[in-house]
Amino acid sequence: MVTNVFERYYKAKANFSGIKRNGALVMLISDSEAGCISYKAAVTFFAHKDAEDFLVSYDAYFEKELYSGKGRRSKKKEAAFLEAFRNVIDGIAKEHDASVVWDEPLTEERRA
Repeated sequence: MVTNVFERYYKAKANFSGIKRNGALVMLISDSEAGCISYKAAVTFFAHKDAEDFLVSYDAYFEKELYSGKGRRSKKKEAAFLEAFRNVIDGIAKEHDASVVWDEPLTEERRA
């Protein structure tokens, strides 16, 4: 079962497919099946043309696997992943000449 453990929208600075991207959705995703669990950090950059525009496009979606192994969801693991989350997302964004503006969230955070 795939679960977005954490997600939040932020302002961003990026350009993909010739389109300026002013928003980013960042996520910590868990996927569990048959006694195995994996965690990924993911970010997608979208246009965000105005305060009501949250139309996420998936041509600018990037992820990094943080963990994969036997087990199940763990609050302790998730807390550790969230502690390093910004640095991981910043690394992913930098690889694609983009950035997330962490001090300008667009929504409240959501946790599962």
